[in-house]
Amino acid sequence: MIMETPLSPRTMSNQTLVTEFILQGFSEHPEYHVLLFSCFLSLYSVALTGNLLIILAISFNSGLHTPMYFFLFNLATMDIICTSSIMPKALEGLMSEESSISYGGCMAQLYFLTWAASSELLLLTVMAYDRYAAVCHPLHYSTMMSKAFCSKLTTGVWVLCAFNTAIHTGLMLRLNFCGPNIVTHFFCEVPPLLLLSCSSTYVNSIMVVLADAFYGILNFLMTLVSYGFIMSSILKMRTVEGKKKAFSTCSSHLIVVCMYYTAVFYAYISPVSSYSAEKSKLAGVLYTMLSPTLNPLMYTLRNKEVKAALRKIFSFTRN
Repeated sequence: MIMETPLSPRTMSNQTLVTEFILQGFSEHPEYHVLLFSCFLSLYSVALTGNLLIILAISFNSGLHTPMYFFLFNLATMDIICTSSIMPKALEGLMSEESSISYGGCMAQLYFLTWAASSELLLLTVMAYDRYAAVCHPLHYSTMMSKAFCSKLTTGVWVLCAFNTAIHTGLMLRLNFCGPNIVTHFFCEVPPLLLLSCSSTYVNSIMVVLADAFYGILNFLMTLVSYGFIMSSILKMRTVEGKKKAFSTCSSHLIVVCMYYTAVFYAYISPVSSYSAEKSKLAGVLYTMLSPTLNPLMYTLRNKEVKAALRKIFSFTRN
């Protein structure tokens, strides 16, 4: 059982305000803490190693300096930020009876996690457009996905999501938290924090709905449209070999998209008032640990070029 910690003496209008939160984590299942710690540490290690290897392989191999691998480089960076923003604290919580996080630490975690996760959703849509251009317009691909255009797309993703996250974090900072201070999650995120606020969360809730509509629904629809055109083009191809080659260029990305959106729709496309801690924890494991771990495997096990680049890196380190 987690006990609420005494509230700090910081006050406003005769109300004691919270200066630290208690992350509930998986305290309701203490018998699984050792198992969960081992699993989470293994996933985190594989995620960090796999994504760092992808970044190194793409950085030091000129043959991988193409739009698809440029986007994959950014995806790997987002995965590292996403999982590193929550895993150290989650692992600490599994090894201690009570996991506390300062108010500032909670807001920082909220910012970097939301920034990375929202950027990943938007980048997956950009990557779907890249695959659409490659399959449906192969002769014009180099023009459609020029280096300058790809740089603008990725810069736009990072900046737009940083701005959106700053708005959500800024709106969270204006709220008062008078207690209780137990966050029903293993990291700080918007829905459980809104439930703890003792001031009006109307504007925050509206922004959450708008963000869900844009990142969850609109991006998903744009990805579906891209893959609708891709499937139509593949079916029109005359040779079986051509169909296999076209599909192989999209299959890894399609698997990642399905996995990521499954977690998002399962836990977050719903009003804050209907928030479920258990659903959110499961979804949190999927997109902050499992997805960053599987992404490198999805893109390397099915990709001869990346595997060849990794072999070059390993052979260079041995020499």
